[in-house]
Amino acid sequence: MSNTLSLATRLRSMDDADLAAAVRSRGLSITGIKDFFDLAEAFLDPASVQQMLTRLERDTLAVIGTIAESERPIGAADVAARLTAAGNGTADIDTATLESVASRIAFAVDLLILEQESDHYTAYDSVRDRLKAWPSIGLPSIAELAAGSPPAALEPVPDVDRRFIDRLAAERAFAATTAITELLTELEREPARELARGGLALPDGKRLSGAMAVELDAVAEFLAVADQSGLVALDAATWMITDRGGSWLLESTGERWASLAGAWFDQLPGDIRALLSERSTSLWGAGLRSYIDWLYPAGGGWMDERASANTRHAELLGITANQAPSTPGTFVLSGRIDAAEETISTLLPPEVEQVYLQHDLSVVAPGPLTPRVDARLRSLADVESRALASSYRISVSSVNRAMAAGETAESLLEFLSSVSLTGIPQPLAYLIAEVSQRYGLIRVGEQLEPGPEQLEFEAHSYLRSEDAGLLAAIAVDQNLASLGLKRVAADRVLSRLPFDVVFWALSEARYPVAAENADGEIIALRRRHSTRVALAPAIDPVDALIERLRLGSGMDAAETGQAWLVRQLETAIRAHAALTVSITMPNGTVIDYQLEPTSLGGGRLRARDRKSAIERTLPLSSIASVGPVS
Repeated sequence: MSNTLSLATRLRSMDDADLAAAVRSRGLSITGIKDFFDLAEAFLDPASVQQMLTRLERDTLAVIGTIAESERPIGAADVAARLTAAGNGTADIDTATLESVASRIAFAVDLLILEQESDHYTAYDSVRDRLKAWPSIGLPSIAELAAGSPPAALEPVPDVDRRFIDRLAAERAFAATTAITELLTELEREPARELARGGLALPDGKRLSGAMAVELDAVAEFLAVADQSGLVALDAATWMITDRGGSWLLESTGERWASLAGAWFDQLPGDIRALLSERSTSLWGAGLRSYIDWLYPAGGGWMDERASANTRHAELLGITANQAPSTPGTFVLSGRIDAAEETISTLLPPEVEQVYLQHDLSVVAPGPLTPRVDARLRSLADVESRALASSYRISVSSVNRAMAAGETAESLLEFLSSVSLTGIPQPLAYLIAEVSQRYGLIRVGEQLEPGPEQLEFEAHSYLRSEDAGLLAAIAVDQNLASLGLKRVAADRVLSRLPFDVVFWALSEARYPVAAENADGEIIALRRRHSTRVALAPAIDPVDALIERLRLGSGMDAAETGQAWLVRQLETAIRAHAALTVSITMPNGTVIDYQLEPTSLGGGRLRARDRKSAIERTLPLSSIASVGPVS
């Protein structure tokens, strides 16, 4: 029986989960696949086979090559014996070697590289042909795969270098955590737009770059780390902070870093994770690349690219420093995230809860603030710089923003007194008192019922104030032109935009504005944009393909069986393959013929009978089944 026919039969008998896993593992292009025969041909395509072989490590390739060299099906014990003899000249095998070989064979069988016949295995012809052609394209032969020895072990990190690496890693961990904190805070204030072709819109990229105090090119890397950790999500082409991101902002610096590092470790592909975990105390760099080239003799470049892509974020987060795992990074690579958090916390600068309030309305923190103090301070001040010593600035608009969120002059002064190392400077006390007195001079609310003034103006919000002069100034303020304001009375202005948009625009313009409900009571507003990441699940193309193959073309069971029979016979004709054809005789008995199909048409099969050396013509309706020649 031909490889295509044999594999198509095997594919048809596999359960959906195993079949889907094989298609995904092989990375097949599923375009144009109409039935299991097309799928079998895609699996056996030389380019597909070569692509899969390049992604296998040396020991697995040696096992597959040994089976491919065998002229007949071979068992796992014989494979282990041949590999042991090729490696050290003896055929004695131990239990560990046999288990390793059996595991690699099972892996190759699942990838549809090998075919199993009872407890023996054989390679498909296209796999055998590719491995035989390797020496001609500069790749190792089967004998070289079996006899190759690994390069020298990687050099361990010296203790003196370890101390330097840990200091550098702590600096990077702090910088990354700080940058992502500012990223989330800024996205909470105003989401960022993702372009259709990918990447942030330039204005949003520059805004985030300024808030994070990093280069523009670095914003995408930090955004990827935050996305990987579930702190942000893309919702309708807009990057927004998630609920998880909001709770992350309230964690300590060590806890924040551990969340980022744990998410990085969790998303590592299994082969990359194993490769890095085995070298969690060794220098990486050139030595690791040399080992990868040896371990993946046909795909070292591909594997090196994947390793580099996955270790780039490790350097960014301080899991590694200068291509060597840090002490907390070593714990991460072993899956001990709690131990990594405990270690990094001893390396990071200690958090503080006290600040210096200056007469110029600035606030200086002598170290990283605790999340509680930082979050409260951000609600009434704007961040000017973020480092080991951060600075904030209190202004009319920032105090107005705090009061809009429900603060009062008394609550602000009480909080500032509790965290200040220098008391409350007089200018700051005057500012808070003045803003408090003026707060609510302008009221913004939702326009619920249309009035007579709305015949040609559909309003969604209103502004009202007893200070007609102040309201007139707002109506002609060119900085607020985008609000589309229309003055309809001495004490009232309308806008087509929602009231919260109008409120925040006025607040940022430093007007003494307050939001009110329908009863005229002042209400607290918090400008927060977040998403719960409840996105509709996308249709998986592989699952859709399998469902389509199972359903066929909407035929009933008899028609589906007839179509399968025809495809089997057509495949055997193309491959000049012999089959066992079971024929149902008029009396109900079934007779098996060893036939080599030659043509198919008019509902009849023409084939050469190998046993009697004659040509037979058989109606398709009499064929009960076909199978391999026994």
